[in-house]
Amino acid sequence: MPAEWTPHDSTWLAWPHFENDWPGKFAPIQWVYAEIIRNLTRHEHVDLIVNDAAAEKRAKRALKLANSWNKNVALHRWPTDRVWTRDSGCTFVAGQTPGAKHKPPKPSLCAIKWRFNAWAKYPNYKLDDQIGLLMADAAQADWTLAAHEQRSVVLEGGSIDVNGEGILITTEECLLSKIQQRNRGFKKADYERVFAAYLGIQQVLWLGHGIAGDDTHGHVDDISRFVDSNTIATVIEPNRRDPNHVPLRENLSRLKAATNPQGKKFTVIELPMPRPVIFEGRRLPASYANFYIANQQVLVPVFNDANDRIALNLLSELFPKREIIPIYSGDLVWGFGTLHCMTQQQPAIG
Repeated sequence: MPAEWTPHDSTWLAWPHFENDWPGKFAPIQWVYAEIIRNLTRHEHVDLIVNDAAAEKRAKRALKLANSWNKNVALHRWPTDRVWTRDSGCTFVAGQTPGAKHKPPKPSLCAIKWRFNAWAKYPNYKLDDQIGLLMADAAQADWTLAAHEQRSVVLEGGSIDVNGEGILITTEECLLSKIQQRNRGFKKADYERVFAAYLGIQQVLWLGHGIAGDDTHGHVDDISRFVDSNTIATVIEPNRRDPNHVPLRENLSRLKAATNPQGKKFTVIELPMPRPVIFEGRRLPASYANFYIANQQVLVPVFNDANDRIALNLLSELFPKREIIPIYSGDLVWGFGTLHCMTQQQPAIG
């Protein structure tokens, strides 16, 4: 699996339509999407999934009004339950096709289709479970259904992060907990064999818990992300009274103690957390770690918080050759996800 910062052919998104993801806040969400698409299409294609002809008409209208409609947007009329493409979509990987006689194999675009069951929490997922195959076929990628011991494997893209050189980060809370259990009976060794077989992973860094308010039960893309092959940005919470303080301190300790297969320690960069974002009395999973690395850009969720500036400055130092683009996500996070959760990269391979 290539790292997210390698060149993309496209970013996959699905146009918002399920109002229950943002009850009372659905109206502004289309404009957040339009802003994201306007920025992404400056440097790469966007494959945009719309439910039907009516949804396509609404999406086009909004994109045109926001100066976001252009030749780099391709529309796909596929019905979805929800729009968190990071989790429901396929994972694009680099494969190989046979070369000509006496020549080595050529790199090719492949896709891994995981089972999707709405984070082992929600009943509406059967349409979303088909999206990965549709994406793979549209991208003309050879696809494989992930299985282990004759069982299809449930996995969401937000539960993993990779450095493109065989190392993956995930959390015990997400993959091993019985509260929202993805794969009954799976232990660390089972997941590690799956990651090795389908993603080319040689080492798994296991963190403990995710952040408060995360209804996925511990996705790693809200807490710790590779920013280069040996550097990890991880969020911290210095307020001892905050429920995130202890689990994020524990994750930081694990990362600082870890070494890569060559015995070298990782460079660990501490990102702040915004002040708690609460709506209708519920803590939301607001995190600067949910950034998305695009071609020549990094899109970063911000929350009108004093720590926005600190996070943006840190990320600009970590990505000196990319434009750092803040995207206001105070409304978007009411859906329990932001920029990384809604995107899925299709790497440029071959």
